[in-house]
Amino acid sequence: MRQIALSLSLAGLAFVMTAIWGGPLLRILRHYKIGKIIRVEEPGHHGVKMGTPTMGGVLFIFPVLLFSGLLNAVALIGVSITANGVGRSVLVPMAAMVGYAILGAVDDWEGIRGKRKGDGMRARTKFFFQVILALVVAYVLKYQMDVPDLYLPGLFFEIELGWWYVPIAAFIIVAESNAMNFTDGLDGLAGLIAATAFAAFGGIAIMQDQVYVARFCFILVGALFGFLWFNVHPAELFMGDTGSLPLGAVLAVVALMTGQWPMLLIIAVIPLAEMVSDVIQIVYFKWTKGKRFFKMAPIHLHFELLGWSETQVVQRFWLIGLMAALIGIGLSQV
Repeated sequence: MRQIALSLSLAGLAFVMTAIWGGPLLRILRHYKIGKIIRVEEPGHHGVKMGTPTMGGVLFIFPVLLFSGLLNAVALIGVSITANGVGRSVLVPMAAMVGYAILGAVDDWEGIRGKRKGDGMRARTKFFFQVILALVVAYVLKYQMDVPDLYLPGLFFEIELGWWYVPIAAFIIVAESNAMNFTDGLDGLAGLIAATAFAAFGGIAIMQDQVYVARFCFILVGALFGFLWFNVHPAELFMGDTGSLPLGAVLAVVALMTGQWPMLLIIAVIPLAEMVSDVIQIVYFKWTKGKRFFKMAPIHLHFELLGWSETQVVQRFWLIGLMAALIGIGLSQV
């Protein structure tokens, strides 16, 4: 109970800190005119979002790194990060967060002020760096931290994957990073879905006695709620790729650290649906030479074009995500 209480207290502190410095960050972003560029093919009412400050991922990333760093100060100055080390639970997710945040920030900046204004980095270039980062993280998880390879519901033993773990883990990290990026299209959607998923894996970590993983997760939940203070409809701030790429990647890393990464298919069902819908749309469009499977992809845009309001889509998707998270937690303990 003490660990649960501490984790929830840290979430509250992270929320307060994030909410407090959100105002100054907004003023900075507005001053330097770091605003979102809306794609012309998006639903017409999205045009009012043009120029809304973006790159807001730094709003929740900074408190997470600060609180997690302070809690693991001993590990940061030299204690081993192996299975018995204090920093086992946070140094790698923190590093993944920084790496993917930098990549996302470069992508955002390129799309706002760079040569590829409106488009961002070339997809192949961004994907290349995503894969490199994921391979490094996967290698460290397997050979430096020795995290459990895989747990499945109903089985009370670890399934060893051997050298296959690294490519599988890297695939999961890249896929989840992109999935969260697809989810970040409506006010509050990615933040709510991510906060719910991190709370679920934080609960799983507590039940595994991985207290530092749990604390990291709940700090991130609190920081995301602070970000949502400015991101709920009508949004004053967008997270951009600066926020969505690291959120997805770190969610995958946390899931991998618990060994319960198959639960991502359930707990993160909304990001999965967003990504799969986009893939289906592209494949179907090419296969039928111009026809669309959905009215628009990712799937949240499809429902908007069916007549759902933006708020309805976000709230209904979040309700699905919440129920899926509860199911995922339950299955992880079977």
